[in-house]
Amino acid sequence: MIWWYWVLLGLVLAAIELATPGAFFFAFFAVAALLVGLLEFLGVLGSDPVQWAVFSVLSIGCLLLLRKPLTEWMGRSDHAEAVDSLVGELVVPVSVIPAGEHARAELRGAIWNVRNVDSREVVTGERCRVVAVRELELDIRSERNR
Repeated sequence: MIWWYWVLLGLVLAAIELATPGAFFFAFFAVAALLVGLLEFLGVLGSDPVQWAVFSVLSIGCLLLLRKPLTEWMGRSDHAEAVDSLVGELVVPVSVIPAGEHARAELRGAIWNVRNVDSREVVTGERCRVVAVRELELDIRSERNR
């Protein structure tokens, strides 16, 4: 393949990476295509099968070796900490929630699944606080018990 085809392929793959939500998947293929284009421009690579083999090895090798460290370095695993910071936030139930039951409540303008961990029911519109975060469900307790 002509060297500038590889460069064009690398740029298209880089654009796809930028258009997708930070998974760091296409970036390695983009870098591999750009490197193959550079090597072809310098005359290091010969036939098309050799170019495709080098592209495949570079792409998959970089993907397997570098993706996890790169996503960790970029802080992609910090989502749990951001959700855990909801403890102590004000929540307003949108319906009556009996003690120990599940329902829905408003927090920061969004509706969340909640569980009333209080010993009594919580009424609609009552001020409650988040006491724990369990995945995508919040444990809440009324402010009246404080």
